[in-house]
Amino acid sequence: MAVQIQTALTIIRRKQVEARTGLSRSSIYARLRHNPKRPGDYDPTFPKPVSVGAKAVGWIESEVEAWIVAQIQKSRKA
Repeated sequence: MAVQIQTALTIIRRKQVEARTGLSRSSIYARLRHNPKRPGDYDPTFPKPVSVGAKAVGWIESEVEAWIVAQIQKSRKA
């Protein structure tokens, strides 16, 4: 039988996303929404938040980490 290893998913809150990415609150939300006046802010690769309550969202830690790694690789190729 194949052994399945499942990693625990961790949801992190906005303050933690800010600390890990170095982005401000407004920059995080600007990357999530397309704005015709500022088309350079939108980033379709930025992880989408998930609802964790009536008025609360969080981000999946592994997705944020993967986005950071992708940004590093993109900057190294330039």
